Amino acid sequence: MPVVFQYRLFSTPTALLKTLVLSSAIVVLSGCASKPQINNSARFATAPNFYTVRSGDTLSGIAARYGLSYLSIAEMNDIAPPYRIYVGQSIRLKSGNAPRTTTTRPVTQAAPIQRQTVTLPTTPTPAPVISSTTTTTSSSSPATPVRSSSLRWVKPSQGAVIEHFNLANNVKGIRYGGNVGDPIYAAADGQVVYAADGLKEYGNLVLIKHVDGYITAYAHNSKMNVSSGQNVTAGQKIAEMGSSGATRTMLEFQVRLDGKPINPTNVLPIN
Repeated sequence: MPVVFQYRLFSTPTALLKTLVLSSAIVVLSGCASKPQINNSARFATAPNFYTVRSGDTLSGIAARYGLSYLSIAEMNDIAPPYRIYVGQSIRLKSGNAPRTTTTRPVTQAAPIQRQTVTLPTTPTPAPVISSTTTTTSSSSPATPVRSSSLRWVKPSQGAVIEHFNLANNVKGIRYGGNVGDPIYAAADGQVVYAADGLKEYGNLVLIKHVDGYITAYAHNSKMNVSSGQNVTAGQKIAEMGSSGATRTMLEFQVRLDGKPINPTNVLPIN
């Protein structure tokens, strides 16, 4: 069964990471069936109002579990044929305005990230006037990203850089060397939208969504210390270095802005 990341179906891991700007992750599963299921009143009574999709689920399987019609579920959730669903996706099982419940960890554990917009001048001015409502940056952070003055960036690893960003060589981030178990840190405040091994090319992969269209990726971990939906802060340990999906121990760190890879040195501190 092909596994890719995002709220849509993608053919390759590369296509997945080009659209990493959705709010939750993640792994696409095929969820279609040849004929609808018939409601069973006893099982329907135990069905939650909302269900969070887990690995191995299909739309028809979820419907059969609770005595529902997969066609009715698809109609309530605007899921078109061939009825694909996604790990981490919350789907409604019962119609009406009943309070939201899930069969997995409640997604309300993590507060939603509020997007912040900072308007920048189109031409440099010697003495810009900043209103009291504008978020300012510290003059001691020369590597602060252009698009976001609200994010504080830190290096994700203390290891030596073994490969630099080079799109021509298909290196879409920075690769850090080190030893198995070395700590991996969140590069900025954000929310974990994926923490799994569904993309074999990247092994154990953590994806964190940040404000202003940024997403960071941390690949090849030996251990992951966070889970999807969890809020994290800059410098917080989120994983341990490893070699999953790679031929050597390393961290592959990527930064995406509006779905496109950018050189992480544009945002990371120099020292």
